[in-house]
Amino acid sequence: MTNIPYDPMAVAVDWLDAYRAGDIEAILDLHADDAVVHCGCCGVQSITGRAALRAYWTDRLRKYPAGTLDDLNPSDRGAVISYSTSTGVMSALMAFDAAGRIKVLDCSPLR
Repeated sequence: MTNIPYDPMAVAVDWLDAYRAGDIEAILDLHADDAVVHCGCCGVQSITGRAALRAYWTDRLRKYPAGTLDDLNPSDRGAVISYSTSTGVMSALMAFDAAGRIKVLDCSPLR
């Protein structure tokens, strides 16, 4: 196993904490500058670029605030976190860059 200078599980928890707090700046700071979010929540969409990520997360924070942690596990790409929202339990697979920032986030309702 490769040593990495960050803890993917801790970053995932930091992300959920920021999401639960409605802290858009903290959420954006956890994403790499070239991050991509693949959202399967309301039809499949891919979001790239800081302005698009800001608009996406602003909308998510308003419409679908995060609730409690459901589960958290390591993955070969980083971490998988599931959490409750007003529409049910969501799952997010996070892959990270070398600095420990979210490079790719794949989210969808937990089936």
